[in-house]
Amino acid sequence: MAALSINGDHTIPLTVVGYRRSGGDASTGGTSECVEPSHPLILEVIPMISRAYRATRVNDVDWDRLARGHEGVDLTLGIDVGKHDLWAVCRWQTVQFERPWRVKNPEEIPTLIALIQRMSAGRKLVVAMESSGTYGDALRQALADGKIAVSRVSNKAAHDYAEIFDGVPSQHDGKDAAVIAELAALGKAQPWGYDPPSEWDQELSYQVEAMVAQRQILTNWQGRLEGLVSRHWPEATRVLKLSSVTLLRALEHYGDPASLAADPNAAKQLARWGGPLLAPKKVEQLVKEASSSVGVRAGEWQRQQIKEYAREALTARRRVKEAERRLRALAVGNPVLQAQGAVVGIPTACVLWTSTGDPRDYHAAAAYRKAMGLNLKERSSGAYQGQLQISKRGSARSRQWLYFAALRLVQRGGVRPWYEAKKARKGDEARKVVVAVMRKLAVALYHIGVKGEAFEPRRLFASLERRGAQERSRV
Repeated sequence: MAALSINGDHTIPLTVVGYRRSGGDASTGGTSECVEPSHPLILEVIPMISRAYRATRVNDVDWDRLARGHEGVDLTLGIDVGKHDLWAVCRWQTVQFERPWRVKNPEEIPTLIALIQRMSAGRKLVVAMESSGTYGDALRQALADGKIAVSRVSNKAAHDYAEIFDGVPSQHDGKDAAVIAELAALGKAQPWGYDPPSEWDQELSYQVEAMVAQRQILTNWQGRLEGLVSRHWPEATRVLKLSSVTLLRALEHYGDPASLAADPNAAKQLARWGGPLLAPKKVEQLVKEASSSVGVRAGEWQRQQIKEYAREALTARRRVKEAERRLRALAVGNPVLQAQGAVVGIPTACVLWTSTGDPRDYHAAAAYRKAMGLNLKERSSGAYQGQLQISKRGSARSRQWLYFAALRLVQRGGVRPWYEAKKARKGDEARKVVVAVMRKLAVALYHIGVKGEAFEPRRLFASLERRGAQERSRV
């Protein structure tokens, strides 16, 4: 039986921590008016080591004393990363654990690195961490500079293993570090070396973040503007969408319909803003609607508010376009981005690259799809049969952008009739249809980017179209 040893003072079986049934029958416990009192269920408290996870400052660690008697024994070091502190726990190959070490993050990282280098002398050492955002990047870089290999343990695996580890479902820093060390020693970890990104990767990530952030800002300002326009000029959005540059410029310049109607040159100004893409009929209709608007008359401050909101929306839109242009330039010469961009657009392909990684680093299309959190999961037990759902364990941003790409493909991929039939038959099926398209699209993007295969929508949606014919016949 595996044993847990803390500083060599105590050794107890790992399975004797927590509670266990000592007597009685839980199914017949309690009293009744007509039944004799049964034997009550007794939970016996199993003794555990006092202060098993009490931490020691890293500066106070006496490694020579700890390593005495463990010469040549391999070692796994689990590190739980926090914003202000790092917690490290040693697990010997003999399934013995040392008390946690507390390390200030990042001030005492050099001290920890020097200690780890001493620990690795004459034995195999594995350092394991969780992926805790950016708080552990400084430590990963320091370990890489010190030529110390790092492995990554899944956050979900560590969470699920907490109760198995010592029989208690609690989680805290010291225990989390011990769980990480245990999982890494059991082979439940992946190599996680730190490779500084290239200049190209850095700029690609920068432009993607800028594009995503400005899109969110644009959506925010358009949402605020929607309420004001609906109150003071409700007819405007019947002529042009609020995302139209022409309408945004008109709102920035005039602020309200009365100001536009009072300008004799308004039609020429609108035509200049819209260019050849704006039909003269739209210009005439917008001017007419401004003259006869029944919206609430705007005061001076309300007019100023509309102008400022439109100005902010235009600024965000311009920055989005600048980032997208730069992403298209960066994608030149990259065969994966060019191939995927031909299907879903270069900006979406760049988002998938920065969020999920290079598809060529994945051994199969299913692994690439799983990294996006699009693999299926099921919860069934006995007579209960759960529904299949996506796991959502991967990048949420990848799924978001792939969702919109799937919507665009539905419009032109030949499955629109089936989509409408499913939605008419059962409203909650519409989103599931899009998710099904997303899953197929993720696999297709892998083969397009890695194997250079041509994208054939009819081939991708062949099974969906056959099912669509059946749905249409039912409707």
